[in-house]
Amino acid sequence: MKQTETKHPVFAVVGHPNKGKSAIVSSLAMDDSIAVSNIPGTTYRRQSYPLKVDGKIIYELYDTPGFQRARQVLAWLKSHDVSADRRHEVVQAFLNTHRDDSRFHDEVELLTPIMEGAGIIYVVDASKPYGEECEAEMEILRWTGQPSMALINHIDKEDYSAEWKRALGGYFQIIRTYNPMQTDMHQQIAILESMAQLREEWTVQVKASIEFFLHYREQMLERSAAAITRLMHQALSHVERLALASENANEDDKARLKERYKAYLRTEERTTQAEIERIWHHEHLHAEITPMGFEQMDLFSEESASVFGLTRKELLISGATTGAVTGAGVDLLFGGATFLLGGAIGAVVGGVGAYVAFDELSEVKLLGKRLGKRYLEMGPMQNRNFPYILLGRILYYTVMVAARSHAKRDSLTIAMDSTFKERWLDEKVQKSLEKYHKQWRSGKGMDDEMLKSYEALIEKILKKLMEEL
Repeated sequence: MKQTETKHPVFAVVGHPNKGKSAIVSSLAMDDSIAVSNIPGTTYRRQSYPLKVDGKIIYELYDTPGFQRARQVLAWLKSHDVSADRRHEVVQAFLNTHRDDSRFHDEVELLTPIMEGAGIIYVVDASKPYGEECEAEMEILRWTGQPSMALINHIDKEDYSAEWKRALGGYFQIIRTYNPMQTDMHQQIAILESMAQLREEWTVQVKASIEFFLHYREQMLERSAAAITRLMHQALSHVERLALASENANEDDKARLKERYKAYLRTEERTTQAEIERIWHHEHLHAEITPMGFEQMDLFSEESASVFGLTRKELLISGATTGAVTGAGVDLLFGGATFLLGGAIGAVVGGVGAYVAFDELSEVKLLGKRLGKRYLEMGPMQNRNFPYILLGRILYYTVMVAARSHAKRDSLTIAMDSTFKERWLDEKVQKSLEKYHKQWRSGKGMDDEMLKSYEALIEKILKKLMEEL
């Protein structure tokens, strides 16, 4: 199919082996399933990777094998003496002649999408000196007659980009620097804008792709905010119950209920992390990280409370926002402000007796049930600090995942950032959040309008954090 017959731009990413072609495709297509390796020959066949939004293809990229016998191919082309306007016919004749020739397998694979109408993105590694062997590759691409641009990748620290730019200038209309391992939205849009300049009839299509791309990013932020809202609502309003075999509850029963309650919260956090990974097209990321996503930093650890939790001053603001706190509520206000190591013991009623702790998440209640059965109940969440720890952690995780290039294949390492809370939580935001947290802690639930309002607040916070990247 010719490029002019498609409703979206198509580009073939080509070059010498091991120059980062697959990493560039992975980055621009937002696809972390593409094999990226420093071993030559990882890409054996051409493969299409479309970026879709709501089922519509924004643009399509072909990952291709690297040139292997460029000089021999160019010699074959030059043996056919034709005018410049017919050179593309010779390239097509080469493909027809050698399609089943194993010697030229890689060249056939990479030239086929180009001759079907794809624009050319030629990739070089500026950390290596310019070599004349690339001239045969660039000349072959010029024979195709397709519009082309060059991307200068920096795989290592050395920089020979000046000499590469001089050499590439004789072959390509546009030359850009692009590091797929450090890419962000602005770099991706810059590359798309460069693609729009390659051919006049592509301009409208590519410009439309940029609009779709920006809209898509807005969608990902909205979906992230919705996932975080669901997490917060479920975590703070959840009630865990444990049926008892006897009329009374012993310490083992209470400990078991507490662990079940904490396990539920951990599971909800991890489920939301996985959803965030899917939203930002990092479906393969979760297999490469620790279960909680934070090394040595459990949801109920002192480190989490220290980095993401409220200070005592902020807790007082929280208390003032929602009314005076007295009695056991004082424990819930300050319990876990520094440690947040444990769960509910609280006041146990119904003949079991009263238990008081200073690291409370919620009360444990002994309640009756039909037919005379008894059960322990824990929740909704009463600790005023916990919502900010949980929210801070998932916001931080979302920002780290959203900022990660799809070309990276190493494990996602999330280092603690003691300044993160300062970047999103101030007194005004805290007071706004506390209204919703109080409603969820009350066990009264929340209507759709209030959930949407909380979601909008989270989205605003996320956008602010993203802008700072």
